[in-house]
Amino acid sequence: MGHNIFFGNLPTWVTADDIRSWLESSDLVCDAVRVIRDFETQESKGYAFVEAPNEEEMVAIIRRFNRAPIDGKLLRAKAAHPKGSRPQAQRRGMRRRGSGGPRPKRDSPNKQVGAFGEALQKAL
Repeated sequence: MGHNIFFGNLPTWVTADDIRSWLESSDLVCDAVRVIRDFETQESKGYAFVEAPNEEEMVAIIRRFNRAPIDGKLLRAKAAHPKGSRPQAQRRGMRRRGSGGPRPKRDSPNKQVGAFGEALQKAL
């Protein structure tokens, strides 16, 4: 089984062939490269997954490419989580926001809102 590496903060023009050529020029080996694309537009979403044949190669790829400059950005390379293994709280849309306590009350609609608000209320 291979070891997956997450490549993030990629420019949208980067293809799987580009990543393979970067690896080859650094004498690094990968089994597969998958650039993640938008389903409808087929434009790159700015991240990819690279599969390394072993752990030593994975570490070497991460060391070489993490924080490498590309188009004025810093590339991110790190070990990828196996699909579905992230904790539930870290999944998209499931992050905790605030303490979970009661929400603050909104201002009552009868409260003065300034001259513009008064004029608007009179107009209605």
